Amino acid sequence: MAMTSPDADDQLILREDKDQVAWLTLNRPGQLNALSEAMIAALIAELDRLADDGSVRVVVISGAGKAFSAGHDLKEMMHHPELEPSQDLFNACAKMMLKIHYLPQPVIACVDGIATAAGCQLVAQCDLAIASDQSKFATSGINLGLFCATPSVPVSRAIGRKAAAELLYTGKFISAEEAETLGLINRQVGAEVLETEVENLALEIASKSPVAVTFGKRLFLNQIDRPIGEAYEIASETMAQNMQNPDTRQGIRAFIDKKPLPQWKDRPSWED
Repeated sequence: MAMTSPDADDQLILREDKDQVAWLTLNRPGQLNALSEAMIAALIAELDRLADDGSVRVVVISGAGKAFSAGHDLKEMMHHPELEPSQDLFNACAKMMLKIHYLPQPVIACVDGIATAAGCQLVAQCDLAIASDQSKFATSGINLGLFCATPSVPVSRAIGRKAAAELLYTGKFISAEEAETLGLINRQVGAEVLETEVENLALEIASKSPVAVTFGKRLFLNQIDRPIGEAYEIASETMAQNMQNPDTRQGIRAFIDKKPLPQWKDRPSWED
């Protein structure tokens, strides 16, 4: 893997690129990868770089040490609990989550350990998620008197209203098995095979046409909460636009002619 963050001990976000997959690691293991202001800013910067990198087809986010992420850095929050700095922090976090939403590449959460509050939010915000069977999830702010408002946005979209309400109003922890049942994660696996499972999923997606995947992610997230008529309208437009790409036409022609599929080109910058 090509490490793009040279001084790992000082880097809040580590990045390794391999086989057109970028692996990002939250790197505050001593603080359970709590999302400090600096870490949020670092992740935003890395996501901005990835959005412009057509050679990267899939992004994976994981956590260093024994946790995925324990959410916001509560000690840092209490240094400036007033309204304006609180709004700045949560707006920055929302901006970071939206970067994942609008990133051209699919994002996979690789979860090993706890994912609580904004950490659970990050799992829910990713397009896909695989977790070790020892992982646990919670929107636990309510236990401290702080409702997990921003985590409620992707969590409620991932698992549905009733299940999300129970998590948000009780702050209870759920196992990886229950998270899979609810749809918060795609599946749970043994910790010893977690990275391999995530890599296999990432490589399978990376093997597809990056233009088609980019169109697909944009359409999937754009249509899912719309009325069915609007959803079909934008889906039809997306497929028509997708058909204009030379790679797409080559792929269809190869299928018709019973020839091998073409080598897909990297996503051009105009697709961003």
